[in-house]
Amino acid sequence: MIDTINPGFSNLPEMEELLIQDIRLLGSLLGETIREQEGEQTFETIETIRRLSTAFEHEADSEAGRELDRLLGSLEPEEAVQVARAFCYFSHLTNIAEDRHRIRCTAAFLNRNPDKEPQGSLDHTFRLLTEAGVGPEQTCEALKESLVSPVLTAHPTEVQRRSILDATSAIEQLLAARETSGSSRELKRNEALLRARIVQLWQTRLLRSTHLTVADEIENALRFYQTSFLREIPHLYASLEERLGMHVPPFLQMGSWIGGDRDGNPNVNVDTLVLALRRQGEVAMRHYLHELNELRVEMPMSSRLVGFTPELQALADKADVGDPHRKDEPYRRAIIGIYSRLATTHQKLTPKTPPRPARSSAEPYGAAEELLADLSIVETSLIANKGAALIDTRLRPLRRAVEVFGFHLATVDLRQNSDVHEEVVAELLAAARIVGDYRNLGEEQKQSALLSVLRDPRPLRVPGVSYSSKTASELAILDAACSLRKAYGKRAIRQYIISHTETVSDLSKRLSFRRMAAS
Repeated sequence: MIDTINPGFSNLPEMEELLIQDIRLLGSLLGETIREQEGEQTFETIETIRRLSTAFEHEADSEAGRELDRLLGSLEPEEAVQVARAFCYFSHLTNIAEDRHRIRCTAAFLNRNPDKEPQGSLDHTFRLLTEAGVGPEQTCEALKESLVSPVLTAHPTEVQRRSILDATSAIEQLLAARETSGSSRELKRNEALLRARIVQLWQTRLLRSTHLTVADEIENALRFYQTSFLREIPHLYASLEERLGMHVPPFLQMGSWIGGDRDGNPNVNVDTLVLALRRQGEVAMRHYLHELNELRVEMPMSSRLVGFTPELQALADKADVGDPHRKDEPYRRAIIGIYSRLATTHQKLTPKTPPRPARSSAEPYGAAEELLADLSIVETSLIANKGAALIDTRLRPLRRAVEVFGFHLATVDLRQNSDVHEEVVAELLAAARIVGDYRNLGEEQKQSALLSVLRDPRPLRVPGVSYSSKTASELAILDAACSLRKAYGKRAIRQYIISHTETVSDLSKRLSFRRMAAS
């Protein structure tokens, strides 16, 4: 299904043949799949369209263009769908091959030019800092005052299914594995696995048949944490610390609008906000629990052979392990105790049973900082007793993940339109008999009324008043935000974004609104 391709991005022309081979392999497997699944006639129709398109586009063959128009015009609707699917999947597979090739070219460039840093890389950035006379201490001081927060948002036009994304990821991994396969048998097995994933793609509906719900959007976003962020962001911090030679403050933290952005979306409400943070907390804690269980396996050190600090001993003694075989393994007992407390926390906050139940009952953590403190005790003891080599592989990335993601995983931003705020504030002021018709006041009068409310310590929300559904919903959001911050930490919700802000009163409304809910 392919003649040739010019990738355009590779500065290593001798490697372009590898890209062409990958695309030809994927195109061939797709062609075999179409022939097998849809029949020879469908396959030949698609191939004819491909050949005519190539001749018209690359060779300016006008006759081929006319023949292509006639063929496309003669297709029955069902045939047209199959043709569209074939070319859509081929483009999809080509993109996978090109993405893999970019990685291959970058690796080859770095191997051939070890002294050159690609623009945008950490090495390049630190070289520029050094040339500018900015030292490690200055860099760390700047990072202490910084907050970089990539924010994931839901897009209403997102129609690609998770099944397609998972198959795409599998194909990319299989392509990468071909580069290290050492025998024809391994390559044959790899090709069989590629064929299976392409058959899976062909038999899977490409697009969603229904609109995404907010719950779907939450789950789609969580996939990126599970496959990337939870592991890669701690590695990024480790790279920075290696270059700076000192601890780097947690300046990079994730954010999200999913579940909290209700501007123009009536499906976002108090339930979606609670669901978003509950599911985020579950993903974060399950990652920590998995890492702790692996850490338990990796830390069987005996007190007969290694030392440990009094703090580590106290942590181990608190763990109700009840296993005589673990009596001389303080590190393992400490990890088991930490796991038990986190498993209890998981069940309290989600509430779901953790993937591996705790071995004994334990008090839940009140905050992620308490978990971080326990992990720091383990790390400090290892450093003090010739166990530093055991830290970098798992304990330090876990500690950094807890520092960055906490129990909340990502800050959920609240967002609402200022017009909605005005409507709600007007109802609250009227019910409290402070201002009868707030919305028709002039700007200066609005500001004066709102400032008066902000200065007044008395609650504005009137007990027993039956507010409209919109006002009740908005107040419920803020009530839930307060509870969620207590449960998951202050970083769980930090920002309240007001859209359609035009006047000072639009800003003051939100401050008043928040105080009204808090009261």
